[in-house]
Amino acid sequence: MVRMLRPFTRAVTYTRWLHLSMAIVWPSLWLFIDEAWWTVGTATVLLGLAGLVPAMRVVEGFQARLLLTGHRDGGESAEIVVTPSATWGDRGRMVVWLQTRLFLGALVSHLGVQLLLLTVDLVSTALGGGRAGGAWLPVEGRHWWHAVLAPFSLVLAAAVVVGSGHLITRIALRLLGPSPAERMAALEERTEQLLERTRIARELHDSIGHALTVAVVQAGAARAAGDPAFTDRALAAIEETGRAALEDLERVLGVLRESQKPVSGRPTLADADRLLESARASGAKVEAEVTGPVDTVPGPVSREGYRILQEALTNVLRHAGAVPAQVRVQVTGDTLVLAIRNPLTAPVSGPGRGSGLRGIRERAALLGGHARTGPDEGDWQVHVELPLS
Repeated sequence: MVRMLRPFTRAVTYTRWLHLSMAIVWPSLWLFIDEAWWTVGTATVLLGLAGLVPAMRVVEGFQARLLLTGHRDGGESAEIVVTPSATWGDRGRMVVWLQTRLFLGALVSHLGVQLLLLTVDLVSTALGGGRAGGAWLPVEGRHWWHAVLAPFSLVLAAAVVVGSGHLITRIALRLLGPSPAERMAALEERTEQLLERTRIARELHDSIGHALTVAVVQAGAARAAGDPAFTDRALAAIEETGRAALEDLERVLGVLRESQKPVSGRPTLADADRLLESARASGAKVEAEVTGPVDTVPGPVSREGYRILQEALTNVLRHAGAVPAQVRVQVTGDTLVLAIRNPLTAPVSGPGRGSGLRGIRERAALLGGHARTGPDEGDWQVHVELPLS
């Protein structure tokens, strides 16, 4: 019983009924002006023309959100579009919606009124009174058992109110919801957002991980050296790397705070010298060879190339320490080649399972290139080829 009465404790039940009743208000006004048979036809034609107006979807969408879903954030409310009709398909669905709302509203409103009149007639005749005028179903005689039937017609009227509200809401989600093209656009936008969040997570991992690795290596080397001059250089390297990491962190957090903010200021391969000097200051003997017009590398490829180089050098410092490392950055034809090699300090098998190496391979794959990581003739290698087009 409580479950059956629960819909009548929700405001949306009555706002849905109001939404259906409003559909026949202005067509009903024609009955006071002219009782001709073309009243309904005139309303149908005018509503059909109104549905072709792009702004009508905005009006109906807001009204449906407010009255049919209670204007709740997310859920059904989010499924109803409140933007102007962009295609003839959208206009056609709006015409169908307005016609459906008109005829369903007329049917449900008249049925609800008739059931209430029937309830009144049953109660009145059971008490020995007369029938009210306007009822479709006549109640003959004056019998006491009419009072027993009265609750059934009242329950049926309540069922019409609740059921028609659910029905018009389902129809609204179908006809006022996004078109297939709009759903595809929303899906693409969501995909872009997820890719952006993944990219940001990778950047934080690469930048902060590199800074912490440099700081740990430099601090350990300074303590072991016991040389004030070396300690000063180590502190300077820690300061520079930490400042760069803070800049990266501030930029990424700015993008998260303002989703529409354009991504700018990200380092590119033109800033690779900063990475190489940081690795050298940490004790690694880095030999770099840069050939080709690095400055002409397209922005996305150059930025991702910088992150790949950063992660590769971080792995050298983290796992091998102060060892000789060879870095080759080559731009040839329509390909960017990044090759980093360093001696293995311990036996390793496989391409490596760390999140940093996995990120290198994923970055390369997203740009249409490929990456090889793993042992090679006694060295550890990271070899990446990225297309420039």
